Amino acid sequence: MFANNFKALVTGLCVVGLLGLSACSSKDKIPDINSGDNGQITGLDGNPVPGIDTGDNSLSSAFDQGGSDTGNISGLNTIFFDYDSSKLTETNKQLLTSNAEWLKANPGLTLLIEGHCDQRGSTEYNLALGERRAQTVKNYLISIGVDPNSLTIISYGKERPLDLTGADTSFSRNRRANFVPVR
Repeated sequence: MFANNFKALVTGLCVVGLLGLSACSSKDKIPDINSGDNGQITGLDGNPVPGIDTGDNSLSSAFDQGGSDTGNISGLNTIFFDYDSSKLTETNKQLLTSNAEWLKANPGLTLLIEGHCDQRGSTEYNLALGERRAQTVKNYLISIGVDPNSLTIISYGKERPLDLTGADTSFSRNRRANFVPVR
């Protein structure tokens, strides 16, 4: 009898715990990029994402292809970072030069620079690190002649990993700044 009651108690606590975790999920707090009815890019909450306005309902074919993480846009490269770093390597700078050329060849588009981290560390720390990564990339692009009005940033921290395997290679794939073109 005690064993059955104990089992029921443990099962009940597990269910309550899982419900509590799902209620506290940060997924709903993470902005997502959607095109609103007026062409404005909005987050999940329906509010406009600052600095991005498409001006009409038609998004570019580049936007429809996704961002640099998809590999579908020739000349638009994702930038990868070392652990706990927002510093650009020489290779990163070469890739960013290519991204700048792509942006100049596609006038009228804005690049949303998304900062990402691996799964290690707190949510708050990784949001700040993701922002530093995106800002570093933006600053470098501006320093090589890209119009600051064509760039905007957002940090997703560790909330949008590319690779969930948890191996060292997945961690390195998740430490990135990627680019999403918008009109």
